[in-house]
Amino acid sequence: MRGSRMGRGRQKAKHTKIARELKSFSPNVDYTQLERELTTHGAVDEQYAAEAAKWDEYADEPDAYVPGDEQKRA
Repeated sequence: MRGSRMGRGRQKAKHTKIARELKSFSPNVDYTQLERELTTHGAVDEQYAAEAAKWDEYADEPDAYVPGDEQKRA
């Protein structure tokens, strides 16, 4: 029983240690690569535009579902 349970003091110390490690952790980030990935448009935008164009005719139709309707029917 003693081996699987950790006392409150030890548990708090462990959490404090982990919190300290996370606070001082600084990952190596290639910000130039990140910027390139975030600013890439191209094929994804074209695919989205093609897909969105299929549904444009439905954009102005009212929604079939109106919140609260299910309560009125009951």
